[in-house]
Parts: sequence; C-alpha cells; structure tokens
Amino acid sequence: MSEFLQPIHDRHLESTTLISCKREPACFAFLCANAVASPVAIERLNFDVASADYHENRATVWATLDMRGEGSECRVTALLGFDENFLRPFTRAVLEAATTRIAHRMTIGSEEKRAASPRVVDYVRSTGGVALRKLIITPYDQILSISVAADDGHDEDTLFQLPRTDSFLKMFARMTHLADLALRDMLRDMERLGRQPAGKAKIDPV
Repeated sequence: MSEFLQPIHDRHLESTTLISCKREPACFAFLCANAVASPVAIERLNFDVASADYHENRATVWATLDMRGEGSECRVTALLGFDENFLRPFTRAVLEAATTRIAHRMTIGSEEKRAASPRVVDYVRSTGGVALRKLIITPYDQILSISVAADDGHDEDTLFQLPRTDSFLKMFARMTHLADLALRDMLRDMERLGRQPAGKAKIDPV
C-alpha cells in the first residue's frame, strides 16, 4: 500500500454523485425568500466538498447539495450545506416521508463541543447561509417539499422540491450513499494523517 494518500479534493463528488432530473416531474428550487421570484427548474443535482479541516485531533468535512438549472447559462447553485453527520438521517427522512406519505420533521441538534458551529445551513434564503435547526419534508402526490419554519413560526418557507417517483428515489438513495461513503473515507484519511508525527504526513501533489 502506498504511503501517499489521495488529495481530498480529488474525490470528485460533483461527478460521481451527479444525477439528471430532466425526465422527472416538478423538480424546482425556490431561490429567494417568500417566493418573490419564480421557482427555478432543477436540471441536475450533485454533492460536492466545500471544505475539510483537522483541528483539536478531530477531522471535519463541510459538503454541499448543488443544483444546476435549465439552460447552459445557468450556474451551479448550492441548496444546502452540511457536516459529515447529516446525510444518513436526511436520506432516511426523505425516503420515510416518500413511502409513508407522512410529513417528517427533522430536528438538527448541535454537538456539545461544537455548539457555536452550524451543522446544516440553507443557501436558498441567503447566499451567506442560514443555520437550520429543523427541516420539514412533506410528501404530496408527485413531489416532496423540503421546507423550513418561517420567521413568524407559523408558516413554512419551501427551499426546494424533489420528485416522489420511484426512479428518482432510487437515484437519490444511490447518490447520497456514494457521497456518505466518500465523506467518511475522507475523514479516515484525514485522521490517519493527523495522527502521524509532524513532517511524516504526506499527500500526493495535485
């Protein structure tokens, strides 16, 4: 086994997790607060790694769920940002809501040692990110609505909606599984490097 480890940015999540939504019904993002602008049709979805850090003997990763809208001119836009522990419960919540037809309210707690750091943010209502404490996944006949409680505490702001078709759910489960595996592999590599004596840890040049 080589003593060199792959650079973490060479895992190419944006390509290995890419799925097309062209043939799926009603896949939209509401890229503004309170739906002032028209929703944007989502043509493709993928995950990507935004940052990785090793601090106080702990490896952490920050990833994003990205979309590209219709048309070649539409840029890549991040919908959600999240830490390494978000994908599994989020995937489970989406699949349970889709199969049971019961709305799922996903509470996002903070870790004691990282109470000041957000675990999940949405980039739909603000490009700078808004920390989330709860996500609401609501199933309808053909779609799943991903929303958050509005500022008044009574209504909900829809961030984006996903198809509820069998074909999409299979693709979604596969893409989240691949992303979760890649993030956890990355964490293991970072922890292995972090435990090595200073000057011993090496990473292949890019």
